[in-house]
Amino acid sequence: MSIEHKVQLIEELFDRLENEITNFKSETNLHCLTGCGQCCSKPNIDASPLEFLPWAFYLFLNGKAETVLEELNTKTSTFCHLYQSLSTTDNKNGRCTDYKYRGLICRLFGYAASRDKYGELRLNTCKIIKENQQENYNNTEEAISKGLYVPIFSDYYMRLTQIDQRLGITLLPINEALKMAIEEVLHYYAYRPFPGGLENIA
Repeated sequence: MSIEHKVQLIEELFDRLENEITNFKSETNLHCLTGCGQCCSKPNIDASPLEFLPWAFYLFLNGKAETVLEELNTKTSTFCHLYQSLSTTDNKNGRCTDYKYRGLICRLFGYAASRDKYGELRLNTCKIIKENQQENYNNTEEAISKGLYVPIFSDYYMRLTQIDQRLGITLLPINEALKMAIEEVLHYYAYRPFPGGLENIA
């Protein structure tokens, strides 16, 4: 399967998830605080290279892949390369510099569930939402137990893996996943022509 086709399938999966999360947020009134980067600023986030393939492909099309790969190769911080804090002294507030191309883990956390050891769905969200939106959170947990649809982590990662098993099951520290995604695209096009008709995508 070509890189272009994989990227298309991943983006279709992300669009489906975006619609589901939009509906879930509308039903529950749960929301992230504007400018909060609490979950993005954790130094131990793992991700698969596959979920960042659209990002790497975008960089390649815009002639930025080699530059960003070099930045990642010299990076010493374990914070996500795409996360930009708003302060040099506080990493908890910031933004994603490529929000459109954020990974699956970034999209799911806060608005998706995992199954506990009893098989019950539990919303995976942050302490800030649990504490600052406690009533909405409690109501949401109850609604999920009564059948409210919520995206499930394992289901979405299984769908992702079906696009490319090797890249989908590989879990790495997030910056290593970003690097591997870029390398995958660069290796693919090393002896292939530039994707036809896509030269001016931005």
